[in-house]
Amino acid sequence: MTRYRWLLRAYPRAYRSARGEELVGVLLDAAPAGRPIRVAANLVRHGLRARLGRPASRSVVTWAALTAVICGLFSAAAATRLAWETARPMPDRAETVALLAEVAPEHSFTDIQVAPALFTFYSQKVTRGDLPMILFPDGGEYEQGAGTANAYGAPPMPVTEAVTRAEERLRDSGWRVYPRLADGYESCTGKYCTDMVTITTVSVEARRGDTILGVTTTDPLIEPGWPYLTVTLRRATPPAALPAGVAGGLLGAALAWLLFGWASRRSEGRDGPTICLGVTLLLWWGPTALALPAMVSHHRGEPHPSWHPFWEWLAQPALSFLAVAGALSALLGLGLAMRRPGDTLRYASPGRALRG
Repeated sequence: MTRYRWLLRAYPRAYRSARGEELVGVLLDAAPAGRPIRVAANLVRHGLRARLGRPASRSVVTWAALTAVICGLFSAAAATRLAWETARPMPDRAETVALLAEVAPEHSFTDIQVAPALFTFYSQKVTRGDLPMILFPDGGEYEQGAGTANAYGAPPMPVTEAVTRAEERLRDSGWRVYPRLADGYESCTGKYCTDMVTITTVSVEARRGDTILGVTTTDPLIEPGWPYLTVTLRRATPPAALPAGVAGGLLGAALAWLLFGWASRRSEGRDGPTICLGVTLLLWWGPTALALPAMVSHHRGEPHPSWHPFWEWLAQPALSFLAVAGALSALLGLGLAMRRPGDTLRYASPGRALRG
């Protein structure tokens, strides 16, 4: 009996006060033997339907869950971005020069570019005027900032040896060195692009504390003005990002569930809010369903000292125009739900909790 009373909390308080004892009695008298899990699942499912104002609907709990999950993911991404503000500023020129001397003292770096911010848009500090372009159509250019240093001219040693020496120095200096990656592609050379040559790039990344360093070599050079060695510097994800993302995600999901229930109770029997909900979930879940497996495959395919920011796993802000369109559809649905109060709730009979 205690277990059933606890499960009845899935129903609204008014229903528990009015029919709770009746339902417990029915459960004790007629609950199928050997199927406690099924009975419990039916109780919770019917209780959630009643809380959402659609006791006769078989899908309302699923729609509410999809809404809560995607809103939780978006709010987690927003909280993670706020947590990035706790990260240290990007390495300045003095720190960059010191690291270059530590990792590659044999090479002359004549092109040192310090990242202007933790996150950039077309490699520049983000301004308010960039917001329309980030939302549409160039959101993919909003990315984590990185400082770069390039070495030009004739390499003082074979480029493969340069990578090997850099790896040794990094390990000796306390860096965690990740497996190197090699890639090759065909490119044409000559004035009229008549000859083809295979260009090979070798890269390795290392992490020490909150700094991630990458070394990339190119051989042979495509043209004289192309660097044979590039070193990049960026910051790792700050420790505050994970707890902020979890807390923000749970809060966003809970608020979305409550808001969905409010709108559902007020709009039963009307098609407008339901259509808006369908459009919103399509615009929100579509890009996310495509981005999540792609990001998982990307991270499994090559080492990452620090994972990509969480919002990129949701295809944001690359496809932010779809998220904005979904938000407008959601606001329209809420506006339609506010037009008049919902009808009095109709609860399922106690026997339905047993039959499902």
